[in-house]
Amino acid sequence: MKKQVLVRSLIVLSALLVLTGCKKGESSATAADASADPVLLLEAGAEPQAPLRYKIADGTTTKSNMDFTIATLATTADAAALSVVPGVRRHIVSGPAMATENGVKFEVNITKAEAAVPPGIDPTVAEELRQSAAILDDVGGTVEMNDRGIMLSTQLNDKAKSPDLPLRLLMMIVNARTTLSRVVLPAEPVGLGARWEARKELTLYGFKVQQVDSYTLIERVGDEIKLNVTVTQNALPQTVDFPEEGVSIAVEQMVANARGEIILNLNALESDAAATGEATDKLTVTGAEGVEKIEVNEAFEIRMTNTTAFE
Repeated sequence: MKKQVLVRSLIVLSALLVLTGCKKGESSATAADASADPVLLLEAGAEPQAPLRYKIADGTTTKSNMDFTIATLATTADAAALSVVPGVRRHIVSGPAMATENGVKFEVNITKAEAAVPPGIDPTVAEELRQSAAILDDVGGTVEMNDRGIMLSTQLNDKAKSPDLPLRLLMMIVNARTTLSRVVLPAEPVGLGARWEARKELTLYGFKVQQVDSYTLIERVGDEIKLNVTVTQNALPQTVDFPEEGVSIAVEQMVANARGEIILNLNALESDAAATGEATDKLTVTGAEGVEKIEVNEAFEIRMTNTTAFE
């Protein structure tokens, strides 16, 4: 019971810590709520001030790499489980862009995913890492956004809807990209030092998590801007039942924080960004064999690199 519960809880929490609330085959909640402005301007910054807007020309195609590493430790009173993803690189192509009545529409596809295999690792484990990464090959979809980066619609392709693709992994990619790669911009004119935030509610496996993405404008040269970003996630105490597993999971504490830097080209479909973060979660799992308290600690690192200029 304890081992099964620990593994199940680790899977659920790994999903919650870094994911967004899209379901496979559906449009995103952001798209559904596009009428509500998701951005709150906290400080307009210094003069001179000017609007920040994406200017994506027809036919624009941007290539990038997205790398991430994750280490998760789940512990109970008498057991522990460590999960480490040593590194996965995804080669991504966004575009070509096509102008629409309300903004721009384009495809986003992972053309190839590669696992970082540490030297000297067991060949069987190495092959498992490669196969786990390869499941992301050709995963993608179509995105429509306006000139402030607000998503108007999203649609996953058939590969992204495959039951073999872990939902938690897909949603981590989606959420990281909406936070770091396509930043939502304020409606008001801003100058250096401007601060704004975007809020969203994430839902997965029935849990609800509040996320706040906070941005500070550090530099601007033409249509290229540099931002500092912080991300916070919090969940109120809540309980979700998993009838198939015969368990219920109660959240006592669920907190995640990340910080990083973004270099955003307003004429491109991808950014350069890097972020690191950590999360702490305390759960109570109740099943047929009793009650187990579990603590989950996670550290992660994400990096995005616009590679178009290197080709």
